[in-house]
Amino acid sequence: MSTLEAALRGGAVVILLFRVTVAARDARRDPISRYLALLSASIAAYIVDSAADFGTLALPLRIPIHLLNAGTPAAFWIAMSAVFVDEFRLRWYHLLGWLALMGFALIDMFRHPMSFDVAHTCLAVLLLLLGVWHALAGRAADLVEKRRRLRVWYAIVTLLYSLLVIVSEWLWPGGLSVSSLSLANAAGLAALIFLFAVLGTPVANDASLMPATAVARQPVVIPRDPSPAVLATEPDAAELAALRRLLDHDKVFREPDLSVATLSQKLDIPEYRLRHLINRQLGYRNFSAFVNGYRLAEAEAALSDPEQAAVPILTIALDAGFGSIGPFNRAFKAQTGLTPSEYRRARIGGVAGAET
Repeated sequence: MSTLEAALRGGAVVILLFRVTVAARDARRDPISRYLALLSASIAAYIVDSAADFGTLALPLRIPIHLLNAGTPAAFWIAMSAVFVDEFRLRWYHLLGWLALMGFALIDMFRHPMSFDVAHTCLAVLLLLLGVWHALAGRAADLVEKRRRLRVWYAIVTLLYSLLVIVSEWLWPGGLSVSSLSLANAAGLAALIFLFAVLGTPVANDASLMPATAVARQPVVIPRDPSPAVLATEPDAAELAALRRLLDHDKVFREPDLSVATLSQKLDIPEYRLRHLINRQLGYRNFSAFVNGYRLAEAEAALSDPEQAAVPILTIALDAGFGSIGPFNRAFKAQTGLTPSEYRRARIGGVAGAET
């Protein structure tokens, strides 16, 4: 390994390990940090593992580095879910995917069955695509501009580079670790690490980017006179008043296909202004959670009304603006801890209500 390549790889690893240290420090108050720490550590392991002379290291050193590197697609999937999905919770299948990748890698260190190589590659690509999907799927409803930009960078750049690594390993022995490409790979890695260090990630110490898990614990019902995240300027105050009229008086939230685009057209303001208004003045990061707060409040009122005891729950859900009963049931139970039928029975003293 040349001195230049060693410097590039070493510098990238130092940056990543510094990020791991910072993330570990913040993990107690910001659960997202623990998943970002795992991703940073996995990428650092790849930088070491992909060096041309990595095979000269003693086996006890190679095994943990290689296994940590092998889990990078799963770490990416988990980290992107935690950063960009507000209601994210670590599930057993996240850990299963991570362990499966490391299991394939361990087998590959001592045997090279083609079937295992194919299964390993397919699983890695699947988890990478899931991570990209989580990053891009919610972009339209994301109200935080910095996070909206990060979605594209993290998804596209990481996917393209990861696929390049995977394809190269199938095209020629050694992939990007061969001596003729190792320096170029090191330079590309160092550039990407520097780029992501500059772009940053959503962490707890950014006032506009509260931890996703913290937001998920908050009730989604919108207070009619919320304390603004920042003091409203005169244009903001006028636009906020117009927004409240549309929601409180005109009840536009009943439209099941209501989006940032359609609501900004109704207010006659640009989409970025509406995102700023809801995020900075009302403290919400996700448009769906914002609108569903109004929908759930209306549904709760209807289910508490004895005069509507005979109205089917499906009708109440549709009237409130939900497109189908499934999302309504999930959102309602997350908000109240009860199913709609349980809530109705508790509120109106056992009066029989129509079930869906």
